[in-house]
Amino acid sequence: MAKRTEQESRLDDLSRDDWPEVAQIYQEGLATGNATFETQVPSWEEWDLSHRGDCRVVLRRGTEVLGWAALSPVSGRCVCGGVGEVSVYVASRCWGCGLGSRLLSELIRRSEEAGLWTLQAGIFPENVASLRIHENLGFRVVGTRAAIGRLSGRWRDAVLLERRSSRVGID
Repeated sequence: MAKRTEQESRLDDLSRDDWPEVAQIYQEGLATGNATFETQVPSWEEWDLSHRGDCRVVLRRGTEVLGWAALSPVSGRCVCGGVGEVSVYVASRCWGCGLGSRLLSELIRRSEEAGLWTLQAGIFPENVASLRIHENLGFRVVGTRAAIGRLSGRWRDAVLLERRSSRVGID
């Protein structure tokens, strides 16, 4: 399935029309308990307001959305205007097909076009596949934020990763 999915899929801008499928894929991630501290999928309006409009992408085969990636600003402070928080989600039926790497690569490309110099990600240590994808695409582990938050009544750690652009913000 990996080769077939890769050959027949294309990257597009994520739009409001994609939201039902994007939300379903997000829900699949939530159900694992290892994707995010969020416990429910937000409305389109909430999600739209919290994510950059220029760094959103879906991967689709035909009209079917297979995965999505987007950036959120990390702060409203202007000094952090070139820093984005990464989200990458792939439909469970496509896990292990290499789509997460493809989505993250495109998100990196778009972020640099938008002038971002640093991307960061907070990933549960149990999410080994996501850690590997990020590290393979130039993210480095900054450290582990021990017991940073509670999820389902349990304190959870998050590995903090960052990727500094070699193209943007280099003097």
